[in-house]
Amino acid sequence: MSEILTAFFVVAGGFFALAAALGVLRLPDVLIRMHASTKAGTLGCGLTLVAVAVHFGEVGITARAIAAIVFLLLTAPVAAHMIGRAAYRTGVPLWHGMTIDEAAADRRQQRERERDPGAGIG
Repeated sequence: MSEILTAFFVVAGGFFALAAALGVLRLPDVLIRMHASTKAGTLGCGLTLVAVAVHFGEVGITARAIAAIVFLLLTAPVAAHMIGRAAYRTGVPLWHGMTIDEAAADRRQQRERERDPGAGIG
């Protein structure tokens, strides 16, 4: 029974890793690619680590697999946010189909404050 579960989790993890790789290759813009790679990639790695824990069934290995999954779940969103923020701030072109840029007004206000730091005071 554990072999069947292990095989299921490995195949499912491989499927999500493949989906992440295809997303990185095929999606049109860095922000959308980043989303695909972090969501599907994290799930693929997590399922593969669950397969490792099921296959070996030892307390030490299971604890390490759980710790690695928790680490992935905590760090992947932060890394994706930082990558997206850096790409946006450095001016990487967005996909032409993106119709709303809510951060553009904030960026304009920030630039105006940097140019005239005394404006709006007193």
